Amino acid sequence: MHPPDTKLAGDQGADQLAVQLAPQPEARQPFAINSEALLRGQPSVTIAHQGMLYRLKTTRQGKLILTK
Repeated sequence: MHPPDTKLAGDQGADQLAVQLAPQPEARQPFAINSEALLRGQPSVTIAHQGMLYRLKTTRQGKLILTK
């Protein structure tokens, strides 16, 4: 038996119920930082990540390259 408020697939509005019952992920905005803040006027910066060193540099065309 189903609880009285439960709508089955054949019932009108079942799609709406499924949407209401689905867990809603927490809305988080991705963290962003301006590349100029990282580079501070330099052509490249070294980034330490999980014990490894990476180099972030700008190209003459203004693009960014991240290398190990």
